Amino acid sequence: MFKGLGGLGDMAKMMAAAKDMQAKMADMQENLGKITVTGESGAGLVKATATAKGDLTGLDIDPSIFVASEKEVVEDLILAAIKDAQRRAQDRAQSEMARVTQDLGLPPEMKLPF
Repeated sequence: MFKGLGGLGDMAKMMAAAKDMQAKMADMQENLGKITVTGESGAGLVKATATAKGDLTGLDIDPSIFVASEKEVVEDLILAAIKDAQRRAQDRAQSEMARVTQDLGLPPEMKLPF
């Protein structure tokens, strides 16, 4: 009468694994907000700091570049530093996701979140 219900144990294991994965993903997302990266341009004259989620949290500009005739150069340096910080944030987020994927025993080619 209950033949074929042996798969319920497997289903319970799969549900537990899915719940574990969900918890680890939530932890990773929270941790990405705590990880900071710094991008820079102009050999460090402009630095932009962001979280691994990509939120810009700081901008440091060396006062030596504040020359009225160099306004466009300063703007370009600021944009370059922000883009560098965003790239570094994305790279860090991807490495954190790869770590979680590995911890969960998933294939490395599997991208999270699905």
